[in-house]
Amino acid sequence: MNPIVAPSLLASDFANLEREVTMINESEAEWIHIDIMDGVFVPNISMGLPVVEAIRRHARKTMDVHLMIIDPGRYIHAFRKAGADIISIHLEACPHLNRDIQEIKASGAKAGVAINPHTPVALLENCIADIDVVNLMSVNPGYGGQQFLDITYDKIRQTAELIKAKGSSALIEIDGGVTLDNARAILDAGAHVLVAGNTVFSDPNPKEVIRKLRNC
Repeated sequence: MNPIVAPSLLASDFANLEREVTMINESEAEWIHIDIMDGVFVPNISMGLPVVEAIRRHARKTMDVHLMIIDPGRYIHAFRKAGADIISIHLEACPHLNRDIQEIKASGAKAGVAINPHTPVALLENCIADIDVVNLMSVNPGYGGQQFLDITYDKIRQTAELIKAKGSSALIEIDGGVTLDNARAILDAGAHVLVAGNTVFSDPNPKEVIRKLRNC
């Protein structure tokens, strides 16, 4: 089965977002990955609700919104209303993780939980049966263009084992440092979704890169 490719708009040209979204619409990508950063949970600040609303007006792909913010439960319904199809929240940022997962599902969006590179997969044990996506950060969150962390391969395998043990149908999403050189190994370890930013948007033919990732 082909992987899901989710180009990350964090690496796109913010001055030409409509053009970038149109390119994704015309590509073999299935999702659009949108990083929301608050400058607290992660060092940088990215886009917010008005930008997500604007993207929704043009996007024909599943909008995968990754909330890298403190206490994301405050904004779940707002991002769903803005157009998010999938809302991922960080285990490390949620004082009430189970409640927030249920709020996402009640909103009609699919629920994802993200964990940072050095957060143990075992901490997902009590929620993995209730979620649709596990986002494994394969770089330190907050910056684009970082190198893939090799510890991620073991975490993918551990997550796949946990999904099977708990009877979950969650997809494993790899976020950060995905390239044409490592994509096959990531998929072989058990991943389903490839988030790719610089690999896609720094290439003169981004649609061809997306095609290669989907068929690697």
